[in-house]
Amino acid sequence: MPDVTVYTTESCPFCMRAKAFLDQRGVQYDEIFISRSDHAARERLVAETGGYTFPQIIIDGRNIGGWDQLSALDSAGELDALLA
Repeated sequence: MPDVTVYTTESCPFCMRAKAFLDQRGVQYDEIFISRSDHAARERLVAETGGYTFPQIIIDGRNIGGWDQLSALDSAGELDALLA
């Protein structure tokens, strides 16, 4: 199984969708919660992932982006290879 990390924040429907999708697939992941008001943590998120929005999903050290990108990879048939 790949190393998967999902950065989330409160009241984030896209975070919930991404986690539910990964849960349905049986993908284990580490969730890192960042409060919307924690500006220093958001700056670290941008430095680490290049993304400022939530969720940010990292698969084996590769930032794939958020829910839209996760869904697009699945639709294109490319996600299974990343999760293998």
